[in-house]
Amino acid sequence: MKMFNKVVIIGTGLIGGSLGLALKKQHLAAQVIGFSRQQKNARLAKKAGAIDQIGLSLDVVADADLVVLATPIDTIIDFALKIEKKIKQGCIVIDVGSTKERIVSKVGVFIPNFLGCHPLAGSEKKGILNLQENIFKGSICIITPTAKTKKNVLNKVKLLWKKLGARVIILSAKKHDQVLAFTSHLPHAVAFSLISSVPGQYLNLGSTGLKDTTRISSSDANLWSEIFLSNRSNLLNVLSVFNSKLAALKLALASKNKGQLVKILVSAKQKREKLK
Repeated sequence: MKMFNKVVIIGTGLIGGSLGLALKKQHLAAQVIGFSRQQKNARLAKKAGAIDQIGLSLDVVADADLVVLATPIDTIIDFALKIEKKIKQGCIVIDVGSTKERIVSKVGVFIPNFLGCHPLAGSEKKGILNLQENIFKGSICIITPTAKTKKNVLNKVKLLWKKLGARVIILSAKKHDQVLAFTSHLPHAVAFSLISSVPGQYLNLGSTGLKDTTRISSSDANLWSEIFLSNRSNLLNVLSVFNSKLAALKLALASKNKGQLVKILVSAKQKREKLK
């Protein structure tokens, strides 16, 4: 038995397209419709088998059982407002945005069955041409319910992500943004800054270490500027923590204190080894 009769995915990029493909391949939806402001993306999604049909307008959500908002962060709330009066009673609406507090606090007010989600399954590559059917397999999906979230909605969305192969973690939207500032937004900020620090004429001598630590700096600049700004206060706090760690290393180096340097590096190594 399929979980949903009709699913509409608004935004057919990497995550939206991969989600549509996974829903279809695993027979979790009878019909998957894709809507995109750029019709080219929707056509590519259909050609790739990620959607069954292209939605020509947002009216396509009228009889949907599930609507997925898979657009950039800055437009998720706008699209939610546009579909508010179009969706049927009981329709579940989820988003897959990288920050949650602002989205959940606003959209949850006017869409009763809204539930914020964040599948930690992205890539430095974007767009429908990079879709992956198994992108969610073995990943983590953070779900951010509120006191108003209905139990049946929470259970169904949890089951959906589990069927897609993700491990589900429940956090408040506020806690999500605090945690992701450390585990996702800081690494990206550091990677962007790190590669910017290397003189261009030295790049042809770049080691595997440089390539490994700066891979995510190839991520989309518009997308990440939106993510940084949407979690601005948390990221600023986290950058202060990072600066203090860098300053401690710099001080140990300036004072030629090998003992302190070793202590800093060993502590970092031990923490890295705990990373699953």
